[in-house]
Amino acid sequence: MLSNPLIATVLVFSLIALGEWLSIISRARIPMLLTAMVGFLVLTWTGIFPENVLELSQFAALGAILIGPAIVHMGTMIPFSLVKTQYKAVIIALGGVIVSGILILLIVPLLFDYPTAVAGVGPVSGGIIALLVTSEKLKELGLTSIVIIPALVVAFQGVVGMPLAMHFMKKYAGVIQGQIDDGSFAAMSGETAEQEEAVQKKKKNPLRTSAVLKLFFVFAGAAIGIMLGTVTPIHYTLWCLLIGVLGLKIGLFESSELERANSFTVTMIGIIFVVIGTMAGVTPGQVLENLPAIIAILGIGSIGISIGGYMTSKLVKWHPYKGMPVALTALFGFPGDYILCEEVSRSCARNEKEEKLIFNELLAPMIIGGFTTVTVASVIIAGILIKTL
Repeated sequence: MLSNPLIATVLVFSLIALGEWLSIISRARIPMLLTAMVGFLVLTWTGIFPENVLELSQFAALGAILIGPAIVHMGTMIPFSLVKTQYKAVIIALGGVIVSGILILLIVPLLFDYPTAVAGVGPVSGGIIALLVTSEKLKELGLTSIVIIPALVVAFQGVVGMPLAMHFMKKYAGVIQGQIDDGSFAAMSGETAEQEEAVQKKKKNPLRTSAVLKLFFVFAGAAIGIMLGTVTPIHYTLWCLLIGVLGLKIGLFESSELERANSFTVTMIGIIFVVIGTMAGVTPGQVLENLPAIIAILGIGSIGISIGGYMTSKLVKWHPYKGMPVALTALFGFPGDYILCEEVSRSCARNEKEEKLIFNELLAPMIIGGFTTVTVASVIIAGILIKTL
């Protein structure tokens, strides 16, 4: 019965659904990916799931195809107009992951080895795609014993990052309240969502209303990126990312293209199947063996991101309590950054007007910081460093 692809798919999908439910009711304190990956390990180790359940499902094979289109989509997610108004958030986010990467590459090889450090740098900078880039190369090089490192780093990083970011955000909410009380508070400037939507409508081509055509253009862009990756030393993920960014700029793509094509959810589910697949064949002994390295990478990475966020906040003349959470978005990204903004503004505000002011002040830099690390920085860092192995 379990050999049926649909039944096998539903078994694995149930772990993702359980993780999503726990994430929602815990307000993202229990990451969905952590539940799905740990659940998969436990159920395969205990024999409840057959060891080849993902192979029987065949959905992971679809997920592997969808990685390129997902990265093209990521390139379409941040309008240039918003980036220009939030350039300080971009600088802070990049500063955090750069300092973190330097510290991991300097310290972790002294404790373990260089491949272990590289295995953790990309994923700790934020993102599933960086995990996939790293895992794919580690398997190709035969370093299967440390493939679990990037997978577990991604699974656990939200548990470390979200409470830390929330602490600094609450501190900054207090700073905002003090500025409101003494009359020195000035809201950030930038395009509104309505203005951005108007720009999108103005640029919209009537031929681009078809979801099928939207999907085709994204897949075609990903195919070009993969072809370029085979004939150049640059990893295909970076080409796909660039194609998404340029496609948005010239009007070939719209913002968040896969969402407009009603395909983003199934794409991400397919990719999560691939991520869970990186845990296939992992034994309890390997987890225990690599646990010290995972703890070291997360600890050093979190400290590095915080230091980098503090330094760059001072550089761009932002309050450190405002900048450090922006850097820490590397550890959880969207939707965790949005949820934290909601929770902090609701719990700290003294009235509805103040809640809205705090929320608006926190949201834009957090979202931009998260997308900078998760969609760009982590992919670039992973793509470059993995070539050094």
